[in-house]
Amino acid sequence: MTNKTTNTVKHFITGGAGFVGSHLVDRLIQEGEVTVYDNLASGRLEWIQHHLDKANFKFLRADITDFESLKQAMAGHDIVWHLAANTDIRRGNEIVDLDLKHCTIGTFNVLEAMRQNGISQIAFTSSATIYGEIATMPTPEDCGPLLPISLYGAGKLAGEGLISAYSHLFGFKAWIYRFANVVGNRMSHGVIYDFIQKLRRNPQELEILGDGTQEKPFFLAEDCIEGMLCALQNYEKDCDVYNLGTDSVTRVSRVAEIVVEEMGLRDVEFKYTGGKRGWPGDVSVVRFDVSKMRWLGWEAKHTSDEAVRIAARRLLGKEG
Repeated sequence: MTNKTTNTVKHFITGGAGFVGSHLVDRLIQEGEVTVYDNLASGRLEWIQHHLDKANFKFLRADITDFESLKQAMAGHDIVWHLAANTDIRRGNEIVDLDLKHCTIGTFNVLEAMRQNGISQIAFTSSATIYGEIATMPTPEDCGPLLPISLYGAGKLAGEGLISAYSHLFGFKAWIYRFANVVGNRMSHGVIYDFIQKLRRNPQELEILGDGTQEKPFFLAEDCIEGMLCALQNYEKDCDVYNLGTDSVTRVSRVAEIVVEEMGLRDVEFKYTGGKRGWPGDVSVVRFDVSKMRWLGWEAKHTSDEAVRIAARRLLGKEG
C-alpha cells in the first residue's frame, strides 16, 4: 500500500475549520504537516485554535473561489482533503447559485490548482444527497441513476463528476466519501442542534419540520474520520466512492425524544409542520448499504440512535 500517511505527508485541507474538517485536523496533525484553507463562513477558528502554535500546522483564511490564492497556498502539498462547500442545504435553495459557486466551481478550482501544482491525490467529502429519492434501499455505491432533489446534492454530484474526469485524464487518485448524517460536538446546524436551540427557547414545545417519520443514518465525527482513513489506506481503484454511515437509521421523532430525554425535560408537546419532507429538497428516507466499507475493515462503532444520544450529550456539555 503506497498511500498510507506518514510523518512526511503534507496535508492540505479545504474547509478544515469546519465541523468535520476540524476533527480531521485533530487526527492528521498527529501524523504529518497540515495546512487549513478556510474562509470561516461556517467554520470557526476556535475549533482549530489549539493547533495554531504548532510547527506542523498552518492556517490560511481564504476562499476556494479565489483560484490564484488557492493555487499558491496549495503548492508543495502531497494530498488535498476537499471539504469546503456550502453546508446549509436550505440556504442553497434560496440563493440558487450558492452551491454552483462553492460546490461545483469550487471543486473545479481545487482540481485545477492540484493539476497545475502537480498534486495527484484528493479525498472529497460528498453526500448521501447525491442519491436523491432512489428506490433501492439500503442504497449501495453503484446504484443509479443519480437524480438529486436539492441544489446541494446537484453540486456535490457535479463535484464527483469533475473528480472522476480529472482522475481519468490526469492520473489523479481520488477517494469520494458519501456521508450519511455526521454528528458530534462542534455542530453549528442540523436536526440535533436545532432541537436543542428550540427547546432552550421554549422547553414546553418543540416544532418538528415534516411529519417526524423522516429516517436518516447518524454517525459520529470520529467514526467518520476513521472511515475516511480506512478507505484511503485500503483502496482498490484509483477513483472510487464509499458510503460512510451506519446500516441503522433514526426517525426524526426519535431524535426529538432523545434530545428531550438528555435535556431532562418532561411533557414537551411535539408540533409537526406536516408533510413527508422537512423542507424542499430534503430526502425523507436514507438507508445506506455500508458493506463495501465493512469489507475494507471499517464500521461505525455505534448505532444511529446511540450516535444521536452521544452527540446530544456533547452539545449539552454533558460529555467530552
